[in-house]
Amino acid sequence: MEEEEALRGLWEEVREVSLGTTPAVERLRCPPCPLDFLRHFVSPNRPCIISNAISHWPALSHNRWTNAYLSNALRHSTVSLHLTPNGRADALAPMSSSSSDLCFASSHVERMLFPDALSHVIASSNGGGLVAYAQEQNNCFISEYSPLVADVETHIPWATEALGCLPEAVNLWIGNHLSHTSFHKDHYENLYAVLSGEKHFLLLPPTDVHRMYIRDYPSARYHYSKESGEFTLKLDEPLRYVPWCSVDPYATTDCLRQEQISLYPRYYNGPEPFSCTVKAGEVLYLPSMWFHHVRQTPDSEGRTIAINYWYDMQFDIKYAYFNFLQSID
Repeated sequence: MEEEEALRGLWEEVREVSLGTTPAVERLRCPPCPLDFLRHFVSPNRPCIISNAISHWPALSHNRWTNAYLSNALRHSTVSLHLTPNGRADALAPMSSSSSDLCFASSHVERMLFPDALSHVIASSNGGGLVAYAQEQNNCFISEYSPLVADVETHIPWATEALGCLPEAVNLWIGNHLSHTSFHKDHYENLYAVLSGEKHFLLLPPTDVHRMYIRDYPSARYHYSKESGEFTLKLDEPLRYVPWCSVDPYATTDCLRQEQISLYPRYYNGPEPFSCTVKAGEVLYLPSMWFHHVRQTPDSEGRTIAINYWYDMQFDIKYAYFNFLQSID
């Protein structure tokens, strides 16, 4: 009981002295100067949404990035397409239809020309047991989508100056409304720019780590058969385990939600998560080590497009504090 009270006191104090006591994320009307960004957001590890930071990009001029434009510009580009039965890659899933045991499930990945990949993304918006997401982490915008480089910036200048480095990776994401990203954290300072559609974030600070119920789950991967049109989920060989957040904030049935509340009371009984919607033309600063869950709403052409910039975080005393806090179970 004393430990629970201490944790709740930590969650509440962090909000009272630094983050704010409402679930809203601060919004800036224009990009901050590098010093203000460093002082008011990066150093205190606080998120914000910035408007008018990318409105000068050619990609946003006159809605340039239509499906037709992208398909023509990338007609010779081979990209990575991630396939899952339900839009939930890098997420927990039952190991089989007859088992309640969970594993960490990664997507089936196929390489194909971009016009074909985009067609799969649009067509799979109806579900039907297959959801396609055009994305690949580790700098895919540069490695797979280089014909589009002139339409955007390869870094965010004021963030680059504030952080003292160029981004380690720039990633492009093109998906439909069925693609979700489960709760997780990244060891990066993340600038997340939305170019079409909307992204919906739930956010929790690193101090709320005990509300995520991080457990080790066996790693598995979906395998898709074009002949049968079905997925199988196979454990990795050799077997390995991935530490992952157990909480699903959007349980699909009342029964599953009650089960979540029973299993993970710290999440449901603690302070309300921060939440925000990032619209086309806006940039979310997502601080390092923040837990985030992402859903999306497509535009009139059936897709949501975003580019994110991963800058190295500072592995300083705050990182040591977080590791110590996480070690207390």
